[in-house]
Amino acid sequence: MGLALIKGDDLARRRRAAIEKGRESGRGSRRHQDSRSREGLAGALRREQLDTAPLSYYAIMVVVAVLVLLGLVMLLSASAAKNVGGDASPYSMVLKQVMWTALGILGMLIAMRVPYRSIRPIALPAAILGFALMGLPFVDGVGKEVNDARSWVNLGPIGFQPSEILKILVIILAADMVARRERSVGDWRVMAVPVAGLGGLASAACMAQGDVGSAVVLMAVVMAMLLFSGAPLRHIGAIAGASAFVLLLVIVATPRRFNRFVAFLDVEGNKDYLAYQSWQGLLSIANGGLTGSGIGGSRSKLGYLPLAHSDFIFAIVADELGIVGSIAVIGGFGMLVWFGIQAALAAPDRFGQMLAAGIASWFGLQTLVNVGGVVAIMPVTGITLPFFSYGGSSMSTSLVAAGLLLNVARRGVSERSAVSAPARRRTTKAR
Repeated sequence: MGLALIKGDDLARRRRAAIEKGRESGRGSRRHQDSRSREGLAGALRREQLDTAPLSYYAIMVVVAVLVLLGLVMLLSASAAKNVGGDASPYSMVLKQVMWTALGILGMLIAMRVPYRSIRPIALPAAILGFALMGLPFVDGVGKEVNDARSWVNLGPIGFQPSEILKILVIILAADMVARRERSVGDWRVMAVPVAGLGGLASAACMAQGDVGSAVVLMAVVMAMLLFSGAPLRHIGAIAGASAFVLLLVIVATPRRFNRFVAFLDVEGNKDYLAYQSWQGLLSIANGGLTGSGIGGSRSKLGYLPLAHSDFIFAIVADELGIVGSIAVIGGFGMLVWFGIQAALAAPDRFGQMLAAGIASWFGLQTLVNVGGVVAIMPVTGITLPFFSYGGSSMSTSLVAAGLLLNVARRGVSERSAVSAPARRRTTKAR
């Protein structure tokens, strides 16, 4: 009996000791977990500070800022002389452009902050709205015809081109379509035809307004997105061939378009009429020489070069900044495209990849078409040079697109870091 009590007391003491040891171990474990949690949180914050600001993010931001500021300076130089002696202020155009730039910067900041995936559910309704806006130029009292293209809308003091809004909405919808069909990229009926059909519909809407330049750029951007998606080259080649054939039919069907298309093949022979603008643009480029005549020094803008503030502003850039400045501007757009593609390659999902690739392609192709027309290696289409040409809708939509590009660049790096952090911790434990 006594032996049993002694054994019972000993067992109870052991049990209590085990419980106390477990409590102490639990407290120690919790302290260890809390310290690890604090270290993990601090590490995550450090990674967030380092990784959410990659080179492509800063490069895109700096390039856009430089292009916008230089564009405003060149617009002031190109437009001030045009209004001297008239009723309008010499600064009227650049002040309007500054207003649209401020609005575009606000849109860019919003586009940078809102997660880009949140726009996917509204991609189709937004595109439908964009196509509906394309009908406004045909409404009496609202639409306005400029240079044989009925592509402008005037709502009181506000004027804009619906095609500029349509470009970014088509890119967003095309990115969503490609992302949804990722597993069927090799099936032309599932991928190539629907996406190219969207581009063809948007191009047809621009053609109906007489805006051939926007039609060409939109279709080319969609094909570039298909190329980036990994669609077979034979599918893209077939779409490109069909698009070129339709474009040729549209050009041949209208004598004025046909004459303008042929004129660039012999600019000097048609310099008195059909290629007058192209010839004056080439003279401006020649006058600039290597280092240019200096900002404000161009004489072409004094009435010799039509639309010096708009479609042909690159000729003024070449005149006043010379070959050096022209190469710098073209190089700036090249850097924007390059880092945009880098952002696309680093994107965490298919939608982000296609969105960044589409926007980068848009900037590159529109610059190519505009500059190609100014230097007379392509027909003049009347399309704007992003961030430079006068036009509020072009400036604001370009800035919003740049904001989306920055959004993809930043989120791509931060989300890759969040995914790779657990793997790095597992590797450290294993060691």
